[in-house]
Amino acid sequence: MEARGYRDRMKSTGQDSAAFSLRSPFGRRAIGLSVAAAVGGFLFGFDSSVINGAVDSISRDFALNDVITGFVVAIALVGCAVGAVIAGNLSDRWGRLRVMFLGAIMFFVSSLGAGLAFSAWDLALWRVIGGLGIGIASVVAPAYIAEIAPRQVRGALASLQQLAITIGIFAALLSDALLAGTAGGADNALWFGMEAWRWMFIVGIVPAAVYGLLSFTLPESPRYLISTGRSDEARKVFERLIPADDLDQTMKELRNAIESDRKNAGVSIRGPVLGLQRIVWVGIILSVFQQFVGINVIFYYSTSLWQSVGFEESDSFVISVVTSITNVLVTLVAIFLVDRVGRKPILLTGSVLMTLSLGLMAVAFLFAETGSDGAVVLPAPWGPIALVAANVFVIGFGASWGPLVWVLLGEMFPSRIRGKALGVAAGAQWVANFLITISFPAMSSWSLPLTYGMYALFAALSFIYVAWRVPETKGTDIEQTETLFIHQGDKKDAAKS
Repeated sequence: MEARGYRDRMKSTGQDSAAFSLRSPFGRRAIGLSVAAAVGGFLFGFDSSVINGAVDSISRDFALNDVITGFVVAIALVGCAVGAVIAGNLSDRWGRLRVMFLGAIMFFVSSLGAGLAFSAWDLALWRVIGGLGIGIASVVAPAYIAEIAPRQVRGALASLQQLAITIGIFAALLSDALLAGTAGGADNALWFGMEAWRWMFIVGIVPAAVYGLLSFTLPESPRYLISTGRSDEARKVFERLIPADDLDQTMKELRNAIESDRKNAGVSIRGPVLGLQRIVWVGIILSVFQQFVGINVIFYYSTSLWQSVGFEESDSFVISVVTSITNVLVTLVAIFLVDRVGRKPILLTGSVLMTLSLGLMAVAFLFAETGSDGAVVLPAPWGPIALVAANVFVIGFGASWGPLVWVLLGEMFPSRIRGKALGVAAGAQWVANFLITISFPAMSSWSLPLTYGMYALFAALSFIYVAWRVPETKGTDIEQTETLFIHQGDKKDAAKS
């Protein structure tokens, strides 16, 4: 009641709508800090796709079979999973900024080591180290943004993380294309006698260095400062981000939230459904569907995929860059629509688009032919059809399941288990990503139609699951969303009986 009365008073004076806008001095400062922190998301996206332009060259140079190639590509995800798990404890112990710096150092070392790799096995080691850094950044960056953002603009600023990921994907694919184009091919020597594919990794030291330097210039998270007894420092940070009239209330709410978290530190996510609470399973299943539609196949393997069906290497790089631009643009669309249209309609629409486009890709690859030189080609009109279908798939995913699963995971769990449940759901996402990534080379060499048909099946199942188990949470208080999920499950269970 006190917080509601406070908001009513602010609204009546016009301060809530004006003083907290993104265009106010406070909003501009919050944007600046959030953009700086979101460089961690950029590293996440860059690492996800930088392997795209190098994977064929790595396979040839190190004489790898499909299974080992998939392992080298996917092994970074194991590091990501571990990094994500340890990031929370480390940031609570050392502070957000020190852990940001640790993630930057790991990615810097990994980028240099991967570029200088002499075998598949040391390349895999460097990718694991980079994965640890990316896993750390994927948790600490959005947490920092949420903790420094004024509540009135928190949603908009939190979306910068997902946008930064898509821009990182674009930057990696663009740099791959430019380096390969300059050298005349990813296998050709560029500078200092090193092949272009090695420089694709090495350029990662630039954003890593920027992220590391930013960790020395940003203010520490007020939440961390208060939790470690440094309330005066936290207040000074908030004074630059929040108008004076809101400052005491913000400090009070944050102290209460920290105290609540401490009280709930021992709360378990265990439950009656295979050892976990039902709502935790909903988060896990949404995370698995997000990856099992095969989106990361596009961003890890698209360059080699398009070459395998007859496109020239230079054309394949261009196609991958265009696809990444599409991904950025549709993410902006999702950010614009999520609080206007709602979560569930967007997810259902995305599932339909993904099912149709993946099904069309599966059909297109049924017509693949082997040329006289042994190369696989898609005869007209199936090559352009497959290309259009792949980009429709990216549109369907990027405007729905890409960002919205993260939105749901952030708001569906009650505060008493939010941290633990999010960790389990995010871990499931990394594991699912790993399984899809490591299996694609072997599956694609066996049957591309079957591979894309399987992804289409998972997309269709995602539609059924959302319609069945996921309620609409638009406009719902974050502490009430658990009730919606419980009632959704009760209604469906009653209907079955």
